[in-house]
Amino acid sequence: MAVREIKPVVLDLDRLENLAESGYYNPYTMFDWPDSIEPDLPWMSESLTTLAGTPMWDELTREQQIALTRYEAINFFSLNIHGIRELMSEVVMRIHERTYADVSEFLHHFIGEENEHMWFFAQFCLRYGGKLYPAQPTLKADSVDHLSPVARELIVFARILIFEEIVDYFNAHMATDQSLPPIAREINRVHHQDESRHVAFGRMIFTHLLGQVAERDPQEVPLVAEYLENYLQYSISTLYNPAAYRDAGIPDALALRRRALEHPARVEAHDQVLKRTRKFLTKAGVGREAIT
Repeated sequence: MAVREIKPVVLDLDRLENLAESGYYNPYTMFDWPDSIEPDLPWMSESLTTLAGTPMWDELTREQQIALTRYEAINFFSLNIHGIRELMSEVVMRIHERTYADVSEFLHHFIGEENEHMWFFAQFCLRYGGKLYPAQPTLKADSVDHLSPVARELIVFARILIFEEIVDYFNAHMATDQSLPPIAREINRVHHQDESRHVAFGRMIFTHLLGQVAERDPQEVPLVAEYLENYLQYSISTLYNPAAYRDAGIPDALALRRRALEHPARVEAHDQVLKRTRKFLTKAGVGREAIT
């Protein structure tokens, strides 16, 4: 990682650091973990399940629908755990590099908070689901090895930002969904609270690095835009886990996944999930419109 070829990242993070310090909580004592969750309650908002709005959802029995919300909640939290582990490893590699000296203090807060998020997501999965789903094959950042060091660095932080923005869309909705058990709402609420700072930081560092890419080699901008569009699509696809369908007692899981991903109602739902992120990327100059 040729970080020293990149200009120092200089950002005004005083407000975000103050919020992180003033809003600190102890996750190991703040949650009231029930022994079990009422069997008839959904664990994920039904409108956020991967079959919502499709005939496939209506074809399920009520028992299967509730089961699907449970296993898709476990899948969603598992994705969070694996995503956090990946982004933490990237940040730890950079936290004391000269390039990031100005933001190192905030990165320490970031790592601490993400570690705590990983803990409480895992607690939910293991206490109530008895497992985590394995990490899914990822769209590797090394598929852009031909790009400049600063463009590759930009993509690392873009992946973190995209992951956090998608997750936050779900968290914000489920934090206030009264149909969910209190522990599920609370986990989503706490994560949403912290992610608002992380997204703000991610957008700032993304904009800073993109400015360097555009200044050094504008021809790389469309290549970055293409990668990010692929990563958006990949990220959405990870929500559709055939193992969750099987665990919910739904047959033909792989065929169901293909049908669901392509259904117009789901394509529209994806657009809603990605709307905020796409708007940001377009304004920054690396939206779908920038792909050549």
